[in-house]
Amino acid sequence: MNSGKTKADRTRAFIIERASELFNKKGYAGTSLSDLMTVTGLSKGGIYGNFENKDEIALAVFEYNCRQVAQAYEKELKNASTYHDRLLTYAKVYGISKGVFKKGGCPILNTAVEADDTNPLLKKKAAIAIHQWRDKLEVLIQQGILAGEFKKSTGVRQTALAIISLVEGGLMIRRTTDDPLAMEFIINTVEKIINQIKA
Repeated sequence: MNSGKTKADRTRAFIIERASELFNKKGYAGTSLSDLMTVTGLSKGGIYGNFENKDEIALAVFEYNCRQVAQAYEKELKNASTYHDRLLTYAKVYGISKGVFKKGGCPILNTAVEADDTNPLLKKKAAIAIHQWRDKLEVLIQQGILAGEFKKSTGVRQTALAIISLVEGGLMIRRTTDDPLAMEFIINTVEKIINQIKA
């Protein structure tokens, strides 16, 4: 499994994996070197011998957490045969798959909120992730229009941003209020929006 990877590569991957839940739950500011040493079992030298600083670890962890979410999407997308179903999958993965967020919630939401004006590097990473998500939704909507599944008059970007806003807002409400039904209502609203653009 680790063939082709150096010891340094394996150690970096180990640190990132162990720190992923920590950063996602406690945030960048709330995660200390002591926390990192505890979850990895490594010394300060063992950690900073593989990363220049906490910023570098946080950026690597954010990318790792986003990949976990993307893999969950890809797995579910294999079961979606229509553009309608594929579009809805992006909302359903967030709404019903608790396993995706067992490590502290949505990394995009967590990072975007925390890094708003305090950490420009993390803010940029979160912005890129949102743009990539928006782009993927836009492509699906455009493909659905070309296939005749969605109305030609559909506002592509408007629909994509509405889905993202509802999903991320729903996650925030669910985490803050501990009300799983709130997310269910919001996913139902996303489904209505997608149904409204059907041709």
